[in-house]
Amino acid sequence: MSDQLKDKHQRRERRTVKVPSDGSHGVRVKEATIRKNTDSVSIVSSMDELGHHDENTRMVVTMENTYQTAPHKRFPVPAVTHILKDVLSSYLQQEKYEVEWSQKMTKTICEVIRARVKDLMIPRYKIVVLVHIGQQAGQSMQMSSRCLWDATTDSFACYSFTNSSLFGVATVYGVYFE
Repeated sequence: MSDQLKDKHQRRERRTVKVPSDGSHGVRVKEATIRKNTDSVSIVSSMDELGHHDENTRMVVTMENTYQTAPHKRFPVPAVTHILKDVLSSYLQQEKYEVEWSQKMTKTICEVIRARVKDLMIPRYKIVVLVHIGQQAGQSMQMSSRCLWDATTDSFACYSFTNSSLFGVATVYGVYFE
């Protein structure tokens, strides 16, 4: 065979991998062309998205099992109740009930309470925060919740606030993560 035919034959059988430049917005493209004989052509393409590197993403830390089934420090109900009282009183003291405002304020209060409880650095507890804001119009209301948990390690704190226009109820659940 001549050199040109050999080169042509080698080009047909080789696999080509194309990796785009940095301007590809985080997509890796692979393309392979395979020719076994002159009658069949096989092309395989795939796209892999590279991981997004946002500033807000946290690195995942893999830890070994400790086999710790009980907490060293229990969920501090009095400290969390004090946080709930402080946050609800400061945010709702002089406010009047409005529907749109209460929807936004519920999210804000949840975030503030969650941040302040996390500042207590209670190890191995998952924190769940619920806040309800409603109009005070002489009605009565009963709230209940139901959870599957271990009564020896898990706990909750709850506080309710009322003024002439609205009521607010905040509950924080501390669930031990074994």
